[in-house]
Amino acid sequence: MERFTGLVPGRAVLGGAVLACAVLIGPAAYAAGPDMPRTLTVTGTGTAKAAPDEANFSAGVVAQGATASQALAANSRAMNAVFASLKHQGVPERAIQTSGLSLSPQYQTCKPNVACPQKIVGYEVSNTVAVTVALEKAGPVLDALVASGANQIGGIGFSIHDPKPLLAEARGEAVKDARARAGTIAQAAGVSLGPILSIQEGGSYVPRPVYRTMMKADFAPAPPPPVAGGEESLSANVSITWALN
Repeated sequence: MERFTGLVPGRAVLGGAVLACAVLIGPAAYAAGPDMPRTLTVTGTGTAKAAPDEANFSAGVVAQGATASQALAANSRAMNAVFASLKHQGVPERAIQTSGLSLSPQYQTCKPNVACPQKIVGYEVSNTVAVTVALEKAGPVLDALVASGANQIGGIGFSIHDPKPLLAEARGEAVKDARARAGTIAQAAGVSLGPILSIQEGGSYVPRPVYRTMMKADFAPAPPPPVAGGEESLSANVSITWALN
């Protein structure tokens, strides 16, 4: 977003209606008040990239039973094994968080085009946890989870453990971008930049892991799956206002 305001020497005012159009139309607007300083406000955007160092995924167990208590008991036994596996892999408790727990009745299956009463034939319990581990441990941890009895695995996401240095770099790039934009606009308008009157940070963006649909992990034991983190982008933007000479 760019705008500059102020009186322009030598430009005649043609009337209130024309002036209103000049203020409202186009990226640059001229103010009419004699006491208003000439200013230029520009928004700059900066981006910084780095390889992620954490992997985030969800894992859990779905268990069935003839009664609700039986389904809960079966699920609890399996989830205890999942927690034990995570502990054995060195995953701290703070990196494990329950993300879903549900109990639902299971109904008898009716033949196609045949009406039958809804009858509960059992219960199903689903229990999932969100897990964060160092990127290099993601493959072995996933392999251990499946081996321990986890039969639901969620989509994996990636993150940066400490984004502050990268955000500082993105903010610096945003300021450079704003300066470059302002210099180009001022030169094209035949004016020069004066002192900075204000700087406002417009916000920053740090990507968060997104857990996709849970997938049933029903496969034979295999070597730990390879995990590639790629690159994460963090962005920031600033809005700077200059006085115009």
